[in-house]
Amino acid sequence: MEARLNIMASPVAAQAMKHIISASRALADSTLPAATRELVSLRASQINGCAGCIDMHTKDAAAAGETALRLHLVAAWREATVFTDAERAALELTEEGTRIADAAGGVPDEVWDNAAKHYDEDQLAVLVAQIALINAFNRGNVITQQPAGNYQVGQYH
Repeated sequence: MEARLNIMASPVAAQAMKHIISASRALADSTLPAATRELVSLRASQINGCAGCIDMHTKDAAAAGETALRLHLVAAWREATVFTDAERAALELTEEGTRIADAAGGVPDEVWDNAAKHYDEDQLAVLVAQIALINAFNRGNVITQQPAGNYQVGQYH
């Protein structure tokens, strides 16, 4: 499979993408656990069908010590017992924030309130930014049909 377009070949689009990548890297400096950021990115990517991001975030999470069991269960996190209450709240916020068009009122207050029980305001801000950024990456990759499978850990870091 070949991508429809190399978005980085366009000077203007490449500059925009570099800013999105830079914004994503800035989140690593937060107190939100790296494992949570990876789980959030993986779940949004699963929902959006972004093979490239699933490839990347699965490999990066595994390299950072995430277990295969937890990675395999992200898609069914509600029924899995391997996630903390905080991670479950982040995954729920991710799903609601990713499927925003499916909910007439956006993210329900109950979902936000549950996340706010586990994360402080700075961490919530990082969660919101992480969800927004991964959805931007997903959409670009899905639109251009970026192939998956060849990502090497740390390739874009």
